[in-house]
Amino acid sequence: MNQLYQAMHRIYDAQNELSAATHLTSKLLKEYEKQRFPLGGDDEVMSSTLQQFSKVIDELSSCHAVLSTQLADAMMFPITQFKERDLKEILTLKEVFQIASNDHDAAIHRYSRLSKKRENDKAKYEVTEDVYTSRKKQHQTMMHYFCSLNTLQYKKKIALLEPLLGYMQAQISFFKMGSENLNEQLEEFLTNIGTSVQNVRREMDSDVETMQQTIEDLEIASDPLYVPDPDPMKFPVNRNLTRKAGYLNARNKTGLVSSTWDRQFYFTQGGNLMSQARGDVAGGLAMDIDNCSVMAVDCEDRRYCFQITSFDGKKSSILQAESKKDHEEWICTINNISKQIYLSENPEETAARVNQSALEAVTPSPSFQQRHESLRPVGQSRPSTARTSSSGSLGSESTNLAALSLDSLVAPDTPIQFDIISPVCEDQPGQGKASGQGGRRTNPFGESGRGTRSETEDSILHQLFIVRFLGSMEVKSDDNPDVVYETMRQILAARAIHNIFRMTESHLLVTCDCLKLIDPQTQVTRLTFPLPSVVLYATHQENKRLFGFVLRTSGGRSESHLSSVCYIFESNNEGEKICDSVGLAKQIALHAELDRRASEKQKEIERVKEKQQKELSKQKQIEKDLEEQSRLIAASSRPNQASSEGQFVVLSSSQSEESDLGEEGKKRESEA
Repeated sequence: MNQLYQAMHRIYDAQNELSAATHLTSKLLKEYEKQRFPLGGDDEVMSSTLQQFSKVIDELSSCHAVLSTQLADAMMFPITQFKERDLKEILTLKEVFQIASNDHDAAIHRYSRLSKKRENDKAKYEVTEDVYTSRKKQHQTMMHYFCSLNTLQYKKKIALLEPLLGYMQAQISFFKMGSENLNEQLEEFLTNIGTSVQNVRREMDSDVETMQQTIEDLEIASDPLYVPDPDPMKFPVNRNLTRKAGYLNARNKTGLVSSTWDRQFYFTQGGNLMSQARGDVAGGLAMDIDNCSVMAVDCEDRRYCFQITSFDGKKSSILQAESKKDHEEWICTINNISKQIYLSENPEETAARVNQSALEAVTPSPSFQQRHESLRPVGQSRPSTARTSSSGSLGSESTNLAALSLDSLVAPDTPIQFDIISPVCEDQPGQGKASGQGGRRTNPFGESGRGTRSETEDSILHQLFIVRFLGSMEVKSDDNPDVVYETMRQILAARAIHNIFRMTESHLLVTCDCLKLIDPQTQVTRLTFPLPSVVLYATHQENKRLFGFVLRTSGGRSESHLSSVCYIFESNNEGEKICDSVGLAKQIALHAELDRRASEKQKEIERVKEKQQKELSKQKQIEKDLEEQSRLIAASSRPNQASSEGQFVVLSSSQSEESDLGEEGKKRESEA
């Protein structure tokens, strides 16, 4: 019975484990759609299929749970009751019968030892009573024990058959539930899934064959790339890259003379050069290559070496490429990154245009010269010092520029200023750097005069932008945006030709009075551009980070006429915002000027009205005094009406003066 109980308990435990495992499988299938696999895209068909399987398996899990409950009630309960109750009862009765038998044997033993010579009635009575009690107890226990043994034979049959009957009924009920759930629709679904699996298997076999063929083709096509230094004619150098990655040998000094070369994987990330050694999880910063300089060098009799120097000159690194192609591409890529071309929307196209502009700025284009010569009036000869340009300039040429020569936009042989000479004082409003006027010296620590500070603080508009100064040059025209585009082209071309990559960063403060370039560290105003003198401003049509404005100032090359200087800046994707801010400032300044004139006109009208009011009140007072005087005269003449002719009325001096004033008032009133 114990072995049978253990076997049935194993069936019950296995059924519980099967129910729990089925439920866990359904739960995992439901969570499949939340997984994000690195190499697999979102497969909606797969997710929906697994969701359908999850529902079916969840129903099977419910059936298994019902089967577990039925096995517990119909199989495990009867055999457990037989084992725990009936068998224990038999064992208990057996022990009680054994104790009663032992007590009877002891009583018989004492009764047998009674003496014949000395009969004691009392002792005999006690021994006889003890034998009687023990025999009765033994007999009763024996009858219950034998009865239980006979009953156990029937209970044994029940205990064997009832669990088996419950097990079979539970299984039949489970299979009935399964047949109800596994209907024809599910069978059709399973058939479709089987067909899909076969299709996927065939597709996999086809893809494997295709990949094997692709691998063979790539091995054949890549055979020349296995050579360390491939032929540059077959694999030309790409000079317009702004990102590159590959293995380089880095030179590390181990002493005053000795050095070692370590092979590491290098890659560019934005304006940084990153390196990653073998076995490292991620790369680390090797050098900041914004505004850096790069050039080819000879080092320790090794080929294809180049040196990178940081913008401040404090850090340098010597690297070695594997081939001539990699050597030139690394130099061009770092050179493009140092110009911060990677910040533009299309870095490679911008790099191509910048490099093309640099080449065309050095090499004149005959077709462009002939096109402008054809546009000149007949009889006008072209000066020998005329500038030339290329059709691939950075700014898009408009129709107005097509009708003008470059000499009408930019003065010939005009020098370009690439840096800002920071003054020690903050210039007064109206004295830009190019104006040539003297400025008031102030505290070099950024404290400005009280008047200028109050004007800036009272301004309605205060907008601050981070800009980098590219250059400035004098222009001949200030009424066409193409002047700004042409100036941008020439300054960028000159920077590329002369390898000028450093740019001065400043804060551009836009107010309703002026534009200020402020040193971000010392907060000292470097330049002040009066807003009325800014006559033209524009953003590059393709690279929105470039913008410029034309400043009209008095003086320049000669003090008798006005000169125009074009300033070019680069911002962090805010060129249009800055131009909009300048336009808003000029509109605010215009409205403020109109309001000021209207206010002055209103004040003038109020002063005239006030003056007229004063004169009118004064005239009314005079009339009032005349009326009072006439009443006094009338009152004084009544008592003297009976006097003779020759008598006169004598008036006081005050009355005479009032009469004179009355006459003057009447004259003024008549004149008015």
